[in-house]
Amino acid sequence: MIDLHSHTTFSDGIMMPAAAVRYARAAGYRALAFTDHADTSNMAFLLNSLLPLARQYSLHAGIEIFVGVELTHVPPALIPDAIAEARALGAQIVLVHGETLGDSVEAGTNHASIAGRADILAHPGLITPEDAALAAELNVFLEITTSASHGQTNGHVARLAKAAGAALLINSDAHRQNQFVNRDKRRQIALGAGLSDADIDAIDAAAGNIVARLLK
Repeated sequence: MIDLHSHTTFSDGIMMPAAAVRYARAAGYRALAFTDHADTSNMAFLLNSLLPLARQYSLHAGIEIFVGVELTHVPPALIPDAIAEARALGAQIVLVHGETLGDSVEAGTNHASIAGRADILAHPGLITPEDAALAAELNVFLEITTSASHGQTNGHVARLAKAAGAALLINSDAHRQNQFVNRDKRRQIALGAGLSDADIDAIDAAAGNIVARLLK
């Protein structure tokens, strides 16, 4: 399994990075991305702090570690520039905190994130067909989340993504140990969102391709 969305004590997670690595590996993950909440005030600090740890732990912890950011509550007009800045600072993957029903997110965030070519739009909530189609066109991944607080619209996201041909990823958005779900629970959540076993296999293959690209 691969998880490209997790949080540590560098934002609102309760796990130190080393603990997150250990718990993710114990749950069966072979790759993990730290994507702590960020805006332009803390991106450099996060990346400079976590990238060296990721390189070291990838050699010794039995799991590949990557470092990115989850841009969170950035005004939509500023999101494209924030995405570009995160990449310039060394982020290996850029997520944006989408318009989940589990939080108060400004309208227009989904569209700006896709138009700005984020790598992943996290928990997109009630994403529109137009934005799903744009995600397909611009190769932005939409997230199916195993997080209980953000997963209310997983079925909607899966349905619109499949209709538009947009790519999906399954991530944990883990903030604590027990949110790194095992393979069976992850599959059950995906099936509950209306995905098939073939869909899940395709998602896993896509995640594997991302990891292979990041390792080059």
